[in-house]
Amino acid sequence: MNSKKSHKVIIIIMIALVVDVIGFVIWGLTPQRPMPEAMAYLESSRNVSVEKSRWLAFIPKENKTNTGFIFYPGGRVDYRSYAPPAFKLAEEGLQVVLVPMPLNLAGWKPDKAWEIMQKYPGIKHWVIGGHSLGGSMAAKFAYENPDIVDGLILWASYPAKRNSLADTSQRVISIYGSRDGAVDKEMYDNSHKLLPDDAIFVEIEGGNHTQMGWYGPQDGDLDATITREAQQQILVQRTWDFISSLFW
Repeated sequence: MNSKKSHKVIIIIMIALVVDVIGFVIWGLTPQRPMPEAMAYLESSRNVSVEKSRWLAFIPKENKTNTGFIFYPGGRVDYRSYAPPAFKLAEEGLQVVLVPMPLNLAGWKPDKAWEIMQKYPGIKHWVIGGHSLGGSMAAKFAYENPDIVDGLILWASYPAKRNSLADTSQRVISIYGSRDGAVDKEMYDNSHKLLPDDAIFVEIEGGNHTQMGWYGPQDGDLDATITREAQQQILVQRTWDFISSLFW
């Protein structure tokens, strides 16, 4: 191949790469948007203060807490889509922080919890969790920082094999919908061995992947046979029960 042809091939490859990168960025910047119901929970109330900065912090006003829950959103899901469960957990007395991610993908910044922990020195106990990809990245953070994470909460998620928590003392709850079509059921079941023996597994009968938040619909997911409100009620209650068992 002569130099002129080689130069042309290089230019074509570079153009293709640029197009791919632009396409990926556009893909990441067009996430699943929060429903109007979720947006209604972005304002402070008599019991909960909503702080909007580099993240969303839901802080109980009356019941001062020393326990915080850092939550990573699902892949290509706007983090505000989880405002309703975050707000309701804050009403129970838990500080919850929803974390936006670069290109709406937690894989780009799995250690972002560090920034939040440094911002709130009054919080003595930190639980981390997330939905789908966000949960996997939360598990990665828990695996790499066992001394500062007091619990892990997985919503329709599981850790990667390289981040196995099976031989750790980490406290874990994994919540999954029986109608989840976005997470491979066989892979989810096989992932149980990556968690400690005392991990808690909760299956929400009739629940799906999308109804873990307030967005949708989502490609590949199955239709839920229970309402979003019903699934959310179970999700919030079991999450709160788990955290309560750790610190109260």
